[in-house]
Amino acid sequence: MNQETPRHTLLAWALGLAIFTVLYNIAEGIVSIWFGLEDETLTLLGFGIDSFVEVISGLGIWHMVWRMRHAGEEDPDRFERTALRITGYAFYLLTAGLVATAFLNIYTASQPQTTFWGTVIALISISFMWLLIHYKLKVGTLLGSQAIIADAHCSRACMHFSIVLLLASLGYQLTGIGYIDSIGALLIAWLSYKEGREALAKSLGISSCGCNSSCDSTDT
Repeated sequence: MNQETPRHTLLAWALGLAIFTVLYNIAEGIVSIWFGLEDETLTLLGFGIDSFVEVISGLGIWHMVWRMRHAGEEDPDRFERTALRITGYAFYLLTAGLVATAFLNIYTASQPQTTFWGTVIALISISFMWLLIHYKLKVGTLLGSQAIIADAHCSRACMHFSIVLLLASLGYQLTGIGYIDSIGALLIAWLSYKEGREALAKSLGISSCGCNSSCDSTDT
């Protein structure tokens, strides 16, 4: 892809990336929740639930790109604003649940059976997110679309979740200290809170792009 690539081809790429992001997060969420429950790994369970929350946001991006192909519009509509509000509150619920469960696990000295699958899933996720970031930034830049560039920043935020999962999983594997898993869950809770705040701000039109604290604010 370059400056000479036709707009319809770039939009096809953007749509494909949005669809892949949604499908990948669904698959990642199912696998992560399954192994999180199976191995009693709180960090992996929270990571899996987060993947499904990201699906809601991803559907909003998919709808936006689809509309760009058919109508050439980029401004958020009611569908996307509703999706963003649901995403924001879902992140807040995830934050509260993770914080409560993490402190309970620390209090009861509960620890996972293993964090092996957390390590594997995190490494796979980091690889895919890196590729998505690269291509979303390229397509967004060529199209001049701040929304698609913002979606690339969302994928970068997802990669941060994956890095926390990897560090927490490796930390427990190497040390056997149970509360490392709970600390990892608390870090994911903190990132979830930030994501929820960004999503709600976007739904109100406060920020022209999300998942990136450096974005400029805009008036509604």
